[in-house]
Amino acid sequence: MNQALFFPNWRDKVIYATARPQPQVLHEDDRVKVVVAGLEPGGQIPPHPGDFGVYHFLEGAGQMAVGDETFAVQAGATVVVPAGATRGMTVQTRLAFIAVRVAP
Repeated sequence: MNQALFFPNWRDKVIYATARPQPQVLHEDDRVKVVVAGLEPGGQIPPHPGDFGVYHFLEGAGQMAVGDETFAVQAGATVVVPAGATRGMTVQTRLAFIAVRVAP
């Protein structure tokens, strides 16, 4: 990528899903993927391993599990997940987040 990307309002990109997220790609290359995703109350992301990741929560509330830890997340929270760690999410209120994955 050799030019800036500008998204004036993330709400124009997010899709709120009822069961599993439907992430919308904001940028992707060989090493980095950036998505915005949303879930309705009761939605979840089952625990799964993954690459190094950063999750920044834009609105809503829920829990994010990373390994054996569970974090209460809400708008403004950021979770940094080490490579290989299991991560998952459960949603209490309509939730939106930006996730950045960095491949090894």
